[in-house]
Amino acid sequence: MTDGEAGSDASDASDESKTDADGRDDDLKPHQRRIDDRGIYDERNRVNDLTGREWKYATKSVIAESYPPDFQHGLRSEHGGQKPPRLCMDLIERFSKAGERVLDPFAGVGGTLFGASLAEYESTGYREAIGFERVGRWVDLYHEVRERENRERRDRGQGTLASQELRHGDCADLIDDLAADSVDLLLTDVPYWSMDAVEQTRNPDRTRESKLGRFDAPDTPDAAGGADDPDDVGGVADPASKAEWLSEMAATFDSFRRVLRDGAYVLVFIGDMYRDSSFHFLSADLARELEATGLTLKADLIWYDPAKDLHVYGYPFAFVPSMVHQHVLVLREE
Repeated sequence: MTDGEAGSDASDASDESKTDADGRDDDLKPHQRRIDDRGIYDERNRVNDLTGREWKYATKSVIAESYPPDFQHGLRSEHGGQKPPRLCMDLIERFSKAGERVLDPFAGVGGTLFGASLAEYESTGYREAIGFERVGRWVDLYHEVRERENRERRDRGQGTLASQELRHGDCADLIDDLAADSVDLLLTDVPYWSMDAVEQTRNPDRTRESKLGRFDAPDTPDAAGGADDPDDVGGVADPASKAEWLSEMAATFDSFRRVLRDGAYVLVFIGDMYRDSSFHFLSADLARELEATGLTLKADLIWYDPAKDLHVYGYPFAFVPSMVHQHVLVLREE
């Protein structure tokens, strides 16, 4: 579906509210059907399983929501960049249909995989998901969290979450194992450039070391002192420059394009950064690099977490932002 075609159909979503108010199914068009209390579904929808009413809400460019610290949050928080499974589920619901395949090439502790499984119960239907992760500790954590979560779900009388495939290794190698055009949605949180110790205040005794994985972590899971070492969750090499990070990200995503079906969406979490007394617009930098691979930039969603803690940066000598949002770049394989 081209953007022009999508635009010509937009009136259907607006007309839905009038039809709902009227309550008469004989007002529906041949390609429309009512779904319980959810609204009217357009059978021509090739993007997702949302009704017109749900689609309209899903187009909001800001996701201002604090997702509950569930899914064994204390355990999963060992990974500093873990994403809420229900946030991942909401994004999966917007950009895929039930039964389709979701890929997370930088899977971490499996937020995307849990989101795909949760969709069976709390969204529009189960999605198959596959993840790649080179840090063995995170792979083990995904399975441990799923086991604990399902034990609690059974105690509550809830259905258990399906196991998704999380492969241990480097995405640069594992991507070759997937067939061409076999992925319907790519959703991931990329490893960040230069995630070293982050200053909270001007007091050198009060710094906190980032728990996020470094972009320059050892490339192989069994590297000496690398990902198979449970005490190593981020890598030890010198940080790559931003230019090197951007170049590597572009090359990596270019290799992913082979497995994406035509029309598949690519969603990338990326936060901006304040470093060395300067603001780094990483989201814009990365968007330009990914567009250069041939992907089409469609949107920039903002996830704003109202519950995020504020830290004191720069006070009282300079204004330094306390980041309470992340970008979700929305690109498409066309």
